Amino acid sequence: MTGQLLFFAFLAAVTIVCGIAMILADNPVRSALYLVLVLFSVALLFLTLHAVFIAAVQIIVYAGAIMVLFIFVIMLLNLGTPERIVDRLKPQQALGPVLGVVFVILLAFIISSLPTGKQPPLSNTLTGPFEIGMSLFTANWIFPFEIVSILLLVAAVGAVMLAKKRI
Repeated sequence: MTGQLLFFAFLAAVTIVCGIAMILADNPVRSALYLVLVLFSVALLFLTLHAVFIAAVQIIVYAGAIMVLFIFVIMLLNLGTPERIVDRLKPQQALGPVLGVVFVILLAFIISSLPTGKQPPLSNTLTGPFEIGMSLFTANWIFPFEIVSILLLVAAVGAVMLAKKRI
């Protein structure tokens, strides 16, 4: 094993451990701080893949701006106090894992049915945001780009629905 592969494996392990700790944390502020660690380790993973621009965007946008917004909302809603946290999602707790497994199976089926070999690999000439944007919005990469945007939209709607019940 090379040193780069060992470093990649270490960062992947740190990302997984921090992600699990983020999910299992009782305090919302600690959970958000674990998310910051996950985002930083993902940025370092991008650096190991020589994607400097994406790593910088990961740190600036997600670990910086988005996490400040998360911490502000947590502090504004005072979600850290035990008397404010009321679990009103009992029926959904049993349905959530089932729908998650169905979603993963459906996504695996869709990914396995996609034609292979038709998408050209990203070249090493992608040096800035213009080149990355132009390669993403060509006919070959627009479908994966739209899938990611739909996943982000679903996550945002889910966050709003969870926050709506606590306000």
